[in-house]
Amino acid sequence: MNEEVLAYMDAGVTDTGLTNILSEFKTLHPYLEQIAHSNGIKNPYDNRVVEAYWLGNELLDAIPAVSFYHHIKENLQLKKKSPAKQFERLKNKIRQGALMHHSFHVLNVWRRTGNTGTEHTLDSLDKCRISWAKVVSVVGPILNIERQPLILEDGKLVLGPLKKERIYRQLEASTILDNIKPKDIVTVHWDLPCEVINLRQVANLKKYTALSIKLANQTI
Repeated sequence: MNEEVLAYMDAGVTDTGLTNILSEFKTLHPYLEQIAHSNGIKNPYDNRVVEAYWLGNELLDAIPAVSFYHHIKENLQLKKKSPAKQFERLKNKIRQGALMHHSFHVLNVWRRTGNTGTEHTLDSLDKCRISWAKVVSVVGPILNIERQPLILEDGKLVLGPLKKERIYRQLEASTILDNIKPKDIVTVHWDLPCEVINLRQVANLKKYTALSIKLANQTI
């Protein structure tokens, strides 16, 4: 499935084939639909919508809290899937300004709601969230990066000191990262580089991630 998505991205096209592939992602698709609907955008795979969910942008601020509540209750069925106390906590966080950002779902739902019902660990939380990293050097498929990992400090989630890491780009799968160079900022998801992002996108990703961490720490 990943190779099919990358093939569409390389070709720069969107059609029903891509829509059907992405619709299989049971958590992703409802989020994109709700963000698009709340902003009057017909295509849930519009670049602005996808960016809003993964990185964060102004589209998130236009979504009424009641729409977010309806989303977790009806679209994701979290009231049925979650213990009553946990669902009530999610409701309270929405009242306090939670936004429909990927990091909120990862850090505040904890239990994976796609194809598996297992709970996240600290390591999987860090891998699943979209993080940002500075490229230090590029050696073939290897990217040497500096990144702030998610850690526990005094029982609370925080972003730790910069840590040097090594990740790999899959050169055979896509040409998206062919031109990556030192000092670029890339997003990282499950130990894989996703894309080079600009300073505006970095600022947004930091902003929405910080909000999600703040809300998560209320119930840890």
